[in-house]
Amino acid sequence: MQSDMLAFLKELVSLPALCARDKPVRDRIRREWEPMVDEIGTSRLGNLHGIKHGSGPSPRSQVLIATHMDAIGMMVSEIVEGFLRLQVIGGLDPRMLLGLPVVVHGRRRLEGTIVQPPEACLPPAARRSAVAFEHLLIDVGLPPRQVTRYVRPGDIVSFALAPFQLGEDFLAGHSLNSRASVAALTVCLLELQRRNHLWDVIAVATAQKEKTAGGALTSAYMLQPDMAIAVGVTNGRGPGVAEHQGFILGEGPTNGWGPSIHPGIHREIQTAAQREDIELRDEIMPVLTGADAEGLQIAREGIPTGVISIPLRYLHTSVELVALSDIRRTGRLLASFVSGLESDFAETLSWD
Repeated sequence: MQSDMLAFLKELVSLPALCARDKPVRDRIRREWEPMVDEIGTSRLGNLHGIKHGSGPSPRSQVLIATHMDAIGMMVSEIVEGFLRLQVIGGLDPRMLLGLPVVVHGRRRLEGTIVQPPEACLPPAARRSAVAFEHLLIDVGLPPRQVTRYVRPGDIVSFALAPFQLGEDFLAGHSLNSRASVAALTVCLLELQRRNHLWDVIAVATAQKEKTAGGALTSAYMLQPDMAIAVGVTNGRGPGVAEHQGFILGEGPTNGWGPSIHPGIHREIQTAAQREDIELRDEIMPVLTGADAEGLQIAREGIPTGVISIPLRYLHTSVELVALSDIRRTGRLLASFVSGLESDFAETLSWD
């Protein structure tokens, strides 16, 4: 990575980039990837594509590695006496919103906080449970006339909490469920600067995963890779997460196994982990993967796909938690997978 991975990741988390409004983070990723790839561009939907050519004979096979860059957040739905009502973009739990600092991205950038009426003023049914979205408001500390001057319904709202470290290896913050995988793919591109690889690598930071999953599907349709890997996150072991439901942070990534995953790619990921002496745990994914795999797999006539996931605690909160060592291991694993591909690997793939 051209800069320190931790500093890069903190910067990504601090940038506002909600679903379909992700230009700030896309521009930052582009600056990081551009020196490490041979071609770079943006799709019509807003995905970022970085292509690094392999050393094999032309026409070369291509592997697409997808990570999503968009994040969950909120949108102003109504202005009431200077207070802002909100709706969510993506899967947000109202129990974690009260008291959070936010930024309203209107005609002027406004800092605010999410508040609720005093308990005595809430309907009786709302006093003994989590306060519903309809009762939450954003207070930006301005008179109503100024609020309506700067804010309109439809303006986006992002979290304002800065990321912070816990111990030497853990990073906490919002949006890490997307930005951690972007950092891992960036580590992969850096590793590939000093490794020979026969295949072309298409690094993709996808848009709109949190709402439509359209980013991965459209890029796979456009670029027509021979196979793909989706990089995402999985449940980290923690409070309320049973042993069979999550994975310990700091012990390495997981290798997905389920209907969306090609068994030949699953085996090759295992082989790549063994070459790097990376501990890799199988993750059973009987329905959905939580990553971009479903969109990649069904593009055009179908693309053989694998899934690698980084354990993460407290998904879709403002204090998601990841281990930096897992991000680095995931990047090395991806680079090992790519550099280990023989020219004819795609022809050997079968469902047996």
